[in-house]
Amino acid sequence: MKIILLGYMASGKSTIGRLLVKIFGYKFIDLDSFIEKKEEKSISDIFKDKGEVYFRKVENLYLKKLLANQENCIISLGGGTPCYANNMQLIKEDRNAISFFLKTSVKEIVNRLIIEKDERPLVSGIDSKDSMTEFVAKHLFERNPFYSKADYVLNTDGKAKEKIVEEIVFKLF
Repeated sequence: MKIILLGYMASGKSTIGRLLVKIFGYKFIDLDSFIEKKEEKSISDIFKDKGEVYFRKVENLYLKKLLANQENCIISLGGGTPCYANNMQLIKEDRNAISFFLKTSVKEIVNRLIIEKDERPLVSGIDSKDSMTEFVAKHLFERNPFYSKADYVLNTDGKAKEKIVEEIVFKLF
């Protein structure tokens, strides 16, 4: 079985994924980290050196490879992954994959991103909370139709990470 976690940046995909590993013992794969290892470059450098079109092509290629692998695993997607190429279709067609959209409000995402924005190239140059809110709201509006195609939509606002993990386990069994 493959457990696929998707949602906007700072929605908790990696945190939840690592907690699920403790329950299932599956391998955890962060797609962005996987791409960085395979390409031997950071995501920021890939964007800078080769552009977003190249990045989205390799992102699709590596997602296909991970889905083709029959090993049980937990995959955390990049925030944009579901929105490009045929990535959501690939996930939906994989009979061994179950996808979860970690739905997090604009307010909650902004609160998290303000704290960690220096580690996030996409938002590192945003200088105010109002600008960050506008940026995130626009992105979420564009991406929600893709995210909502997940098998399960879990609202994460105000929930402890353990509660979210419990909800995922309940949905799986």
